[in-house]
Amino acid sequence: MTSLTHFDAGGQAHMVDVTDKPVTGRVAVAEGWVRMRPETLALVEQGTAKKGDVLGIARLAGIMGAKKTADLIPLCHPLPIGKVALDLVVDTTLPGVRITATVKTTGQTGVEMEALTATTTAALTIYDMLKAAEKSIQIGGIRVILKDGGKSGRFEG
Repeated sequence: MTSLTHFDAGGQAHMVDVTDKPVTGRVAVAEGWVRMRPETLALVEQGTAKKGDVLGIARLAGIMGAKKTADLIPLCHPLPIGKVALDLVVDTTLPGVRITATVKTTGQTGVEMEALTATTTAALTIYDMLKAAEKSIQIGGIRVILKDGGKSGRFEG
């Protein structure tokens, strides 16, 4: 089993030293979903939610979330993010919205946490914008589906 990198030899939490790692291109993609009743989803599709353009605002929130990851997750490194893209798709079979976040950087560590934070922030924003219409909205399925770059190479899950 691999040892956890965020603990030192004494078992204390620490920020991993990446200063000797090479700068490489890195990408991570995360996904998740927000499930709701069909009538709530209709508000999203028709653009009639009381707070406005649910998907547009959630997309911006996801971008902002990715950029703030190091402020939210204590041991994350602040990274120069080169790209954040969110794809929010209405899925009537869910019913709800499927979220995919792609984050790219050129740096010394990966952007998995940024992709996960973007996805989560977008999902939370969708909930916030629709909670007046439905309290039982569910958020789930948040996971990394692609990570590439760096020493550990490519992961697809």
